[in-house]
Amino acid sequence: MKKAFISIVVISFLLSCNKDDLNPSAVNIRLSNVSQFDFHNIIVNTSTGNVNFEDLNAGQQSSYKVFEKAYRYGFVEVEIDGESYAIQPIDYVGETPLENGNYTYQINANASQDQFGRLSLTLIKD
Repeated sequence: MKKAFISIVVISFLLSCNKDDLNPSAVNIRLSNVSQFDFHNIIVNTSTGNVNFEDLNAGQQSSYKVFEKAYRYGFVEVEIDGESYAIQPIDYVGETPLENGNYTYQINANASQDQFGRLSLTLIKD
């Protein structure tokens, strides 16, 4: 009876895990939309490839995604009302990669229509 109970608990745990689960030996990043605008088709690249965060309504946070390497800022592209806006880093020269842990990229959007001037990003260590 005891073995059956333990087996059920272990199987339930394994089935509840997914690729968005936190990885304590990696950099885990989530997004927080602190603007008044809904973001669609969000892509983040911290130097190791594009990661799709899909959509994020105003005032919401995403789940964490695991990154091989990340910095205090990164490439972020979002659509607002059908228009594409981006934060485009030039490079990461002189930057130190983030240590393993949990972080939030807090993204805000102003009323500008400038493709590269509308968004801002603040890093928060969770």
